[in-house]
Amino acid sequence: MCHVRKNVLLTLGAALVLALAFSVSALAAEGEGEYVPAVYSTFWALVPPIVAIGLALITKEVYSSLFVGILMGGLLYSGFRFEGTFTHIFEDGIISVLSDSYNVGILVFLVVLGTMVSLMNKAGGSAAFGQFAAERIHSRVGAQLATILLGVMIFIDDYFNCLTVGSVMRPVTDKFKVSRAKLSYLIDATAAPVCIIAPISSWAAAVTGFVEGEDGFSIFIRAIPYNFYAILTIVMMVAMVLMKVEFGSMKTHEMNGVNGDLFTTPGRPYGGVKEESVETKGKVMDLLIPIFSLIVCCVIGMLYTGGFFAGTDFVTAFSQSDASLGLTYGSFFGLVITIVLYQIRRILSFSDCMACIPEGFKAMVPAILILTFAWTLKAMTDSLGADVYVAGVVESSAKGFLNFLPAIIFVVGCFLAFATGTSWGTFGILIPIVVAVFESSNPQLMIISISACMAGAVCGDHCSPISDTTIMASAGAQCEHVNHVMTQLPYAVTAAGVSFVTYIVAGFVQSAWIALPVGILLMAGVLFVLKAMGNTLNQES
Repeated sequence: MCHVRKNVLLTLGAALVLALAFSVSALAAEGEGEYVPAVYSTFWALVPPIVAIGLALITKEVYSSLFVGILMGGLLYSGFRFEGTFTHIFEDGIISVLSDSYNVGILVFLVVLGTMVSLMNKAGGSAAFGQFAAERIHSRVGAQLATILLGVMIFIDDYFNCLTVGSVMRPVTDKFKVSRAKLSYLIDATAAPVCIIAPISSWAAAVTGFVEGEDGFSIFIRAIPYNFYAILTIVMMVAMVLMKVEFGSMKTHEMNGVNGDLFTTPGRPYGGVKEESVETKGKVMDLLIPIFSLIVCCVIGMLYTGGFFAGTDFVTAFSQSDASLGLTYGSFFGLVITIVLYQIRRILSFSDCMACIPEGFKAMVPAILILTFAWTLKAMTDSLGADVYVAGVVESSAKGFLNFLPAIIFVVGCFLAFATGTSWGTFGILIPIVVAVFESSNPQLMIISISACMAGAVCGDHCSPISDTTIMASAGAQCEHVNHVMTQLPYAVTAAGVSFVTYIVAGFVQSAWIALPVGILLMAGVLFVLKAMGNTLNQES
């Protein structure tokens, strides 16, 4: 393995030397006009994202990989001059994207989200909801459906989802002998897959930031019906619970769970931990009111930026709204309402509420770093004319192959997100290329391909053992991490296979009204076949 890595790095080094030789020999003459790099709108414009993808696959580390891609973009833009390279990276790249009002609004939204997560957990609303649910659920099926329902309700952010659902539903699922592996799967499958099809979420804000143009939010809305992996994962999850179908190693875990062993394997880091009953003033409304307030305020904020209160109709206001500014307004007022609620109810002191602000910021630092580097990499490729080059190549030579590209993009997104453990880094690398390929030639296929990129990234993130969401789902369910990864992998691969076929169909029919029902029918067929093969669980309903 070490030798393979060395060989790959040597290859990258050779490519760097060739790029240096090429660029130095073809330096653009700087005149009084606007500077245009020698490699503008050539294949070399694609080198930065290719380098970022290659290094991410080798190192499984997204931050340094994105930065090296940025560095390569600066080198190619400046002709490998030291001063020009770092001037372009920092002035035209990092500082420029961080001074953009749209981008700053998204970062503010993320920080406020992190703060609200911290507030709601500290107030005891999650624990109160768990107790409320335990008193009203009477079966294993009911416990699992309640877990799914709560996961779908918390669609604002996947971190918030994982941090809440596990602690709320673990006592309930334990009572009805649902294995910890199954609980962690339900948590993971209602985190990113739900957030990626929710218009009011941190994921929606991030994706619209990668889609250049005034209709970025509208594109996200139009892409939702084509996000087959997310939709089919939810369909599969609910159907398996109702049909009592389990397969792979998950079936063993669930059978043992019915018999009282919630862990199955010797690795049970939380096996000796008993849930402590802690007296708290938190109630169910301390979870529901902040979430409801956040959703309502964000919707109002987006309608406000779209001119709804100035006479614009609802649909038009939503489509032309400024997602970044609207989510910033909404999240701020949602935060204020939450703090005021906790002050009135006297469950948190004002100083405790203020202490949650830096905690929330720290929780969102990884997301902020990924977004900053991804935005900067996009700025580098834009300055090199990558969109112009790719669009020209596709229009002239790949028209007959375009219908298969959504399925191919889905697979590439799966592989990249699995290797790096991040969805957002995958968005930052692939979405700008997808937009460049289709925006002028086939806008409808661009929508489908953007959805394929998002779906593939979520699928890879869902499967990856190094994904933060996967790790947090294990922790939330108090499940051995390896157990969670190995038991959910067959389920995720099944949903991915059906999604791949559905994207092939969508690439040709280019209609969600046809492709999505085909995918749902295929998924239903797969589950009925599994049930016919005896993959059912004998359990009390």
